[in-house]
Amino acid sequence: MPKGKSQKNPKVLSQDELIRWYELMHMGRVLDDKAPNYLKQAIGWSYHAPCAGHDGIQLALGLSFRPGQDFLFPYYRDLTTCLAAGLTPEEIILNGISKATDSASGGRHMSNHFAKPSIGIQNVSSLTGNHAQHATGLARAVKNYDSDALVFCSQGESSLSEGYCYEAIIGADREKLPVIFVVQDNGYGISVPKKDQSANIDLSDNFSGLLNLFIKKCDGLDPVNSKEALDLAIEYVRSGRGPAMVYAHCVRIGSHSNSDRHELYRSREELAEAKHSDPLPKFRKFCLDQGISESALQSIEVANLHQHNEAHDRAMKAPNPDPQSIFTFVCPESWVSSEYPTGDHLSSRDPISMIQALNQTLKEEFRANPDTYIWGQDMANQDKGGIFNVSKGMQQEFGIKRVFNAPIAEDFIVGTANGFSRFKQEIRIVVEGAEFADYIWPGAEQIVEMSHEYWRTNGQFSPNVTIRLASGGYIGGGLYHSQNVEGWLTTLPGIRVVVPAFADDAAGLLRTAIRSKGPTLYLEPKFLYNSKLAYAPVPDNFAVPFGKAKIRRSGDDLTILAYGSPVHFALEAAKVLETEGYSIEVVDLRSLSPLDEETILQSIQKTHRVVIAHEDKVFGGFGGELAALIASKAFIWLDAPIERVGSEFTPVGFNRILERAVLPDTEKVLKTIRRTLAF
Repeated sequence: MPKGKSQKNPKVLSQDELIRWYELMHMGRVLDDKAPNYLKQAIGWSYHAPCAGHDGIQLALGLSFRPGQDFLFPYYRDLTTCLAAGLTPEEIILNGISKATDSASGGRHMSNHFAKPSIGIQNVSSLTGNHAQHATGLARAVKNYDSDALVFCSQGESSLSEGYCYEAIIGADREKLPVIFVVQDNGYGISVPKKDQSANIDLSDNFSGLLNLFIKKCDGLDPVNSKEALDLAIEYVRSGRGPAMVYAHCVRIGSHSNSDRHELYRSREELAEAKHSDPLPKFRKFCLDQGISESALQSIEVANLHQHNEAHDRAMKAPNPDPQSIFTFVCPESWVSSEYPTGDHLSSRDPISMIQALNQTLKEEFRANPDTYIWGQDMANQDKGGIFNVSKGMQQEFGIKRVFNAPIAEDFIVGTANGFSRFKQEIRIVVEGAEFADYIWPGAEQIVEMSHEYWRTNGQFSPNVTIRLASGGYIGGGLYHSQNVEGWLTTLPGIRVVVPAFADDAAGLLRTAIRSKGPTLYLEPKFLYNSKLAYAPVPDNFAVPFGKAKIRRSGDDLTILAYGSPVHFALEAAKVLETEGYSIEVVDLRSLSPLDEETILQSIQKTHRVVIAHEDKVFGGFGGELAALIASKAFIWLDAPIERVGSEFTPVGFNRILERAVLPDTEKVLKTIRRTLAF
């Protein structure tokens, strides 16, 4: 079938269909028109993006969605879409006025972000169009599990300017995924006209070169034409030939939202033309022409107003969110091993490297759970398994459906993991978010997205994803191969951050990360991958709980708090100082978020002095948070200032001389400890 060409006869609606369609379209308009009144009365709905002028495509999209079977990612303007897809008027209002019983988020998320995960309508964020990544990832799971489901992704035309939308659509095209991208083009991105977005008048034309993408344009003002376009898209996607894009020409009758004044950038003539194009009276006339009586339409209108008023009354009586509830659903409870509840062991096995421990644990977890997956750049190409060989041999054992390469697109790697994990709770995903931690920044917005999914959805969804990142320096890598990123990651509530220093902890933390619900950032110090310093025996099924530090060396004179590579500098420094008569306690944090405050404070209460050693920059590094914690909760026990040692506040140089000048080492740790002991 040629792209965009219909071979169907015009859709013929029965009398019952016409009545139902008009009921939904009219009710959508009632809700849309009354929404601003809530803000005027200081009741709520402080963000409202009107859907008037999008009625045709939204009605058609909602009717195309099968509740409980398909998946729908609406955007903030999709009021009528969600109404037609299965939300009740009361649920729409509950969302608008942010009540505790709002099915989308319990009042946690912005109004006009409608959702009902229980029937497949997904909760999406306010980051314009980023749910395209999730839709593509979920469609990958649908295809992988041979499901009959379809994934619908709705968005405005201006979101197509975002790079992550290109990544999602291009990725769906390459993988021939069952996803339909519905683009509602009203000509503006807030106040920015299309001509400032794209050289093509229709942004769908920017994707015309994609091999497997079916593109169908339609009149988004006309529900019949829009439904015809969606039916063709569904038929194409079901054939397995690839994804589809339905590009609907709409009109924005009102302002972008209730905080926008469109008369500042639209002429009177344009506004008059937009109002004249209103789909509701046109469809009303169409119904009359098709034999529906005036009295029947009036009865629908009266009934809708009555239904709205009753829904309003019930919604107003609904409970508001409890202020104490802000602490619930921040992060799911992590899995804890009954065999190794503290992350300690006395194994007499031969020590292995950190690389071996990671590879071995991944394979064990993949054998234990057939719903475990891994992907990333260079993950599985013949005998190569990641640039550091962490995933070596995995595709050979577990197959290309579970272990596969991703494009060089960090946003796509992380974003599709979020989407894929939505298919069912048993799924566990491990992604190599970037080949080096320094390259994760294009995927940063998706990490932020993951961090608040559980809280934002009021506990209804959390992406079960472990993001592996090879972190840190000491390999002569220079810029983009030597940086640390934990100082930023630990500012995000809802996401765990762990850093092993030994092979056994590498295995144990990875097992806990994979088996736990929710997202974990797993930072692997690449300096330690094959270093003898990190060798350790790893017992069967070993696990390390989150938020549990380990005392690597007991002492009485000073505490060193460290994680990753500097744990070994601390141990070396403590050994040197032992010959000088000092007893140094080395605490390996292992888990930065959650943090083991109890072990930290108990150690400082005993030693009265503390040095914090980490590889990241001292200025702005995670050590600053540790220092603040100690100053707040352990100040009365301190006999000396809190000291920190880490990288200089410069990038890491490529020349080994420059690298050594920037990064911390044993001598720098020793110098800092001696200064603290001498105070």
